[in-house]
Amino acid sequence: MISQTQQEYNQVVQRCKDTFVKKTKDYGTAWRVLRLPSITDQIFIKAQRIRSIQEKGKQMVEDDINGEFVGIINYCVIALMQLNLPAGAPLSLSADEVEREYTHHIEENIKLLNAKNHDYGEAWRDMRISSITDIILMKLYRTKQIEDNEGQTLISEGVEANYRDMINYAVFALIKSGYAEKVG
Repeated sequence: MISQTQQEYNQVVQRCKDTFVKKTKDYGTAWRVLRLPSITDQIFIKAQRIRSIQEKGKQMVEDDINGEFVGIINYCVIALMQLNLPAGAPLSLSADEVEREYTHHIEENIKLLNAKNHDYGEAWRDMRISSITDIILMKLYRTKQIEDNEGQTLISEGVEANYRDMINYAVFALIKSGYAEKVG
């Protein structure tokens, strides 16, 4: 039997994937030209906007916060794809190939989610969305530092682990905001 968290997670990531696949059909894989630090900065902009709106209590641009969390998820998946594609991979990938890769990386994240939920007992459910935003920003600063260190770490996990954690935290924020319930 599938848990409530797994069901909500699946609903959120399916909506994110649908958006991603549609944008791939509209734009192709233009994101392939982005280097990892550029992807990290794009995620940073989205997380910083969320925090700014949370702190100010109002927004001037119509795009909602949930859309920014979706963007964080999708850009993290882009980063994971870029990390794992071979050096000579073409810039243009088919929508089917992109969808397969997206699914693969989300399946890997679900394994991470299940392991961490087992150990942490779904502590994220008691967190504030603003705290989740702060954790995503912290993971971005860590990622930027690792990138500035050319991927070298002494004891820490690398950038892939940070992208995976950011996906899960963004999904948690969307679950807590009721985004999973708005399917239909």
